[in-house]
Amino acid sequence: MVDTDERAAVAERAARAGARVANDRFRSDIDVETKGEDDVVTEADRAAQRTVIEAIRETFPDDAVVGEEEDERKTVPEAGAAWVIDPIDGTNNYVRDIRVWGTAVAAVVDGEPVAAATVAPALGDVYTADADGAYRNGEPMRVSDVSDPRRATVDPTLWWDFDSRDEYAAACEAIVRRFSDLRRLGAAQVVLPTVAAGGLEGTLSNLRANPWDSVAGVFMVRQAGGKATDLEGNRWRHDSTGLVVSNGDLHDEVLDAARAIEGLA
Repeated sequence: MVDTDERAAVAERAARAGARVANDRFRSDIDVETKGEDDVVTEADRAAQRTVIEAIRETFPDDAVVGEEEDERKTVPEAGAAWVIDPIDGTNNYVRDIRVWGTAVAAVVDGEPVAAATVAPALGDVYTADADGAYRNGEPMRVSDVSDPRRATVDPTLWWDFDSRDEYAAACEAIVRRFSDLRRLGAAQVVLPTVAAGGLEGTLSNLRANPWDSVAGVFMVRQAGGKATDLEGNRWRHDSTGLVVSNGDLHDEVLDAARAIEGLA
């Protein structure tokens, strides 16, 4: 039997530990490397990930770890217990001295999240979710009750490569034509808890999300009363194509906007 309470406690403890390491280096003269044309990494990412893993393995030494950096596995196992971690989600913000970034940790069992934590130290926020609900700084959080698209704000999340900027433009157009406003925070694991807390009505992408960018936050949204699907409207999983997340009341509209990116709506 899985002790979800213990996993929730470890997720928060590990996320806090990693976030402290990252925050100690925030707005410092840190070297920035590139992993691709538009993806960056720093030693803070690697140090924070090592700290998160150490904190997890103090209690769960044999569990699999899925992590963005270094040689950790990159896919979520379908069976058994695992941890999905992003040491600094929003590294592009981090290296520009923008406060919107966080350390995310999710506990997964048989492919499904059972607990999660995202610590955004520069914002002063700690988001968590367990079997009973979702919380911001220890207080229960719920998704927005907005049901009128003209009052809704939606974030085009994830990142479109330079050769997919037509899709990026289509995502922005789909949002501004359907909803009151658009926000792009630049850190999916901050965006998703913000939907869970009611600050946004939705977030969307036609892309396949990396598990470290999505699993923790999607669990928080669901535990706060929201909804997450793929582009077909099916329940979102860590290997789904498309990430469509909403407060529930506006899910059809957010899904329609996501499908419009590729001309499917």
